[in-house]
Amino acid sequence: MQFLLQNARRVVLKLGSRLLTSGIGKLNVERINMLCAQIVLLRNKGVEVIIVSSGAIALGMGKLKYKKRPTDLATLQACAAIGQSILIETWQSGFDPHDLTVAQLLLTREDLRARDRHIAVKNSFDKLLSLGVAPIVNENDSVSTEEIKFGDNDVLSALVASLVKADMLIILGLAPGLIDHKGSGKVVPVVDKIDSSIKAMAGDTKSETATGGMRSKVEAAKITSHSGCGVYIGSGRNPNVFTDLLQGKAKGTFFVPSKISLASKKRWIAFFERSRGAVIIDAGAGDALRNDGRSLLAKGVKGHRGEFSAGDIITIENSKRIAIANGVSQFSSEELSSISGKDIKEIKLRYPNRKRYEIVHRDSLVMLAD
Repeated sequence: MQFLLQNARRVVLKLGSRLLTSGIGKLNVERINMLCAQIVLLRNKGVEVIIVSSGAIALGMGKLKYKKRPTDLATLQACAAIGQSILIETWQSGFDPHDLTVAQLLLTREDLRARDRHIAVKNSFDKLLSLGVAPIVNENDSVSTEEIKFGDNDVLSALVASLVKADMLIILGLAPGLIDHKGSGKVVPVVDKIDSSIKAMAGDTKSETATGGMRSKVEAAKITSHSGCGVYIGSGRNPNVFTDLLQGKAKGTFFVPSKISLASKKRWIAFFERSRGAVIIDAGAGDALRNDGRSLLAKGVKGHRGEFSAGDIITIENSKRIAIANGVSQFSSEELSSISGKDIKEIKLRYPNRKRYEIVHRDSLVMLAD
C-alpha cells in the first residue's frame, strides 16, 4: 500500500454519503474541511486527485423534509437537483482556505458509453488537472434514468479511475474495510483475487440515504483491477487517513491490481458500453475463449437473447447463463438466428461479402469471469 500511493501520480477518491453527512440533509462540514486539508496534502506531494462525492440526494431529501429515501425516479431527481448546488458550494468553501478551485462534472453512463463522448470526458479531466483544478464528480441524478444510471458512485468512481488511468482508487466511508463476518470477524487487509469467498463477505447498505454497500465496492475493485489500478477501502473517520496511507500504516483493505491491465479499447468494451444482448455458448467455445485466446465462432453458439445490431457490444454467457466475456458482435441478432451452430464455410456461402466471419473477434473480446 505504501509503495503504491507514494508512487501514484493520479488518484480517484470516492466519498460516501454517510461519511459526508451527519443525518438527512445535514452536511458534516468539519469532516469535509478535514478531507480538503488531507487532499491538499496529497496534491502538495505531486498527486493529482479527482474526487467522486456523494451526498446530493441526501441533502435534497433534507430540504424537502423526507425521512426516507424516495422510491420514485422523479422525486429522486428533484432531490439531486436541489442538493447538488449545496454540495459543490460546500466543497469550494472547504478548499477556499487552500486557494484551490473546484470544478463540477456531472456524468451519466451515456457520457462514457459513446466513444466520442468517452474521449471528451477524459480530455476534460486531463485539462482540469493540468490547470491545477480539483475535479469533483457525481452522477447526474437529476436527469439519470434506469437505462443510463451507473447504479451507485462506487461503480462511477471505478469507471472514472479506469477512464483517467488512475494509479489508485481510494474509497472512504464509515466501514473500516472488507470484514470477514463469517470467519475471523476482522478486516481483510489484502485481497489478491476477487473470488466467490470475497464476494460472499460483501453485503448491501441499510442506510436510508445511500446506495451500494460493500458489495458495490468489491465490484468497483473488480473493474479497476482489470485496469491495473489498486483499490483501498477504509474509514474516512480517520483524520490522518492519507498520511497513514503514505506511511503504509493505514488500516483497511487493499485490492491488488491485475498484473495485466486492459488496453483502452478493451476497457471500453468491458465496462463503459452497456451490453445490448447476449449469446449463449457451449463448453468447447468457452474453453477456446478462455484457454486458447480464440475468437468466438458461430459453431459454438447455442442461442441468444435480446435484439442487437452488428457492431453492438454483447455479453457472452456459458450454459449456466453466467457472463464470461463482453465483445463487439460482427452479426445482428437476426442474422445470428440463421447461423448459430454453423461452421464458417456455411456462413461464407450465406454472406459472401463479409470481411469477418467470427461472431466476436478476439481483438474485440474481453474476458470477465475469473
